Amino acid sequence: MTAYQQHTGPVAPVADGGMTPSRNKTETGLDGSLAPNSVHDQRGALFQRADVADSTGDIAEKDADDVTLGGYETPLQKGSPRSSARPSPGGKRRTSATEYPPLTDEAGMEAAARERDRAKAHRAGGIRFAPWNIPYRRRLQTMAVVVHCMSIVMTVSFFFFLCAIPLTWPLLIPYLLHMLLSKSASDGRLRARSERFRRLPVWRFFADYFPARLHKTHPLPPTRKYIFGYHPHGIISHGAFAAFGTEALGFADKFPGITNSLLTLESNFRIPLYRDYILALGIQSVSKESIEAILTTGGVNGEGMGRAVTIVVGGARESLEAYPGTLRLVLAQRKGFVKMAQRTGADLVPVLALGESDLYDQVSPRRHPLLHALQRWLLRTLKFTLPFLHGRGIFNYDVGLMPYRKPLNVVVGRPIAVRQVREEKEGLDPREVDRLHAEYVGELERMWEVYRDVFAPGRKEELRILK
Repeated sequence: MTAYQQHTGPVAPVADGGMTPSRNKTETGLDGSLAPNSVHDQRGALFQRADVADSTGDIAEKDADDVTLGGYETPLQKGSPRSSARPSPGGKRRTSATEYPPLTDEAGMEAAARERDRAKAHRAGGIRFAPWNIPYRRRLQTMAVVVHCMSIVMTVSFFFFLCAIPLTWPLLIPYLLHMLLSKSASDGRLRARSERFRRLPVWRFFADYFPARLHKTHPLPPTRKYIFGYHPHGIISHGAFAAFGTEALGFADKFPGITNSLLTLESNFRIPLYRDYILALGIQSVSKESIEAILTTGGVNGEGMGRAVTIVVGGARESLEAYPGTLRLVLAQRKGFVKMAQRTGADLVPVLALGESDLYDQVSPRRHPLLHALQRWLLRTLKFTLPFLHGRGIFNYDVGLMPYRKPLNVVVGRPIAVRQVREEKEGLDPREVDRLHAEYVGELERMWEVYRDVFAPGRKEELRILK
């Protein structure tokens, strides 16, 4: 395994004047219950996470001696910093490499300014209609979101239009055979990926619609490979698309040397023309074969170094828990991505998208239990579900299927070092899988504790980890 470079030095705060995290609130454990807050008491936080791991039989004695794997200093390491910010000899505030720097909610400031414009909108029948004098740039933002949300409908409609023209059949028949036999979505070669397409200005308009921002908290050396776990799924995962499916939020500039591929269902690559659209964006299949191929081929050394994949861990099940003001993660028993990290030697990087659940409203299961039962049945039988959602319209603020213009902040957390395991020789140790999973969940809880008052001041409940 390639050794890490030294990246445990101090990390400068991202922005001055960031809001101070709250100190007297609560956080959730693996079962979704509330536990006393101790994120600002580092000693308490360390033992709290250790207790969580011990309670599930996660930490073995042989693991405790190797917590600095890859050069990443973990919260369980002896002699690790006990305070999130300690004074330097010059008197300036210095942030430890294992802690999270303060961030500011620039997206929320922009959204607040637009909300003032919305308050003056013309009302008719209880619906607020957009005025005619909306800035041209804002109209372009709306159009970019409409085009992306309708991409499947438009590509499939155009394909059937071509099918109605006999002159195109000599081209369509070979194309269909290629679509059925192609392995471009799972062979890890990324041949169809176009960096020029990912950097088109239309994606900047898409991200500014909400607006969305990508926040870097820790450096990621390009000499490693990574699995980004994106949370929560939300209804459609617009934040994951903006941050990792395009360069709208500047991922390549914030994490130079890392080629990240957003993963989606294999079935999406069987939709004519739409498959070519997402392949050009570098989106790949979420299958086991695809992940292994991406993280073990190519890169700076031909073995996947400098590559990364982004997995929306909660999946369709989590989309049914996406309600405004909440953050419910279906994660307590999902450990497949941890096992994949061990097989490929990829480090785990938690990603928390604060605001993803606020982009749509959906039908409450308490008021409509039959519809909710239908959704669960579809999930069990077809492995996907149909959220009964509603948002805003193109020309109004209250009725439609467009996402609301709510601030979306995607925070990339601290990487968790993972040792590669050759299954044919060693096999995966369940205790090590549980330990890594517990540390990953604990890191998400730390991120929520630090940034909830900055990016989720209007929340209705605290973070919940569901089975």
